[in-house]
Amino acid sequence: MFALQIEHAVKDFATWKAVFDRDPADRAGSGVVAHRIGRPVGDDRYIVVELDFERREQAEAFLTKLRETVWNSPDVAPALSGSPQTRVIELVG
Repeated sequence: MFALQIEHAVKDFATWKAVFDRDPADRAGSGVVAHRIGRPVGDDRYIVVELDFERREQAEAFLTKLRETVWNSPDVAPALSGSPQTRVIELVG
């Protein structure tokens, strides 16, 4: 199992969450089997997202999709602030 970890600042959490819920990148169709959303305590304008995948290739392909079709479009990602920090990790425990 692998996870795509994403961290980034947002202009407004409610706006960001509404777009996340609309799922413009088709998480389920891209192999996401579970996800978690967190925020650092005391910072409601920063998010940490983990998306779980069965295979590493799915996580890497989804990251490419996010970069090419979501994050570079203010119309699709109106609440994104700055550049996301990402990594693909292998879940081992």
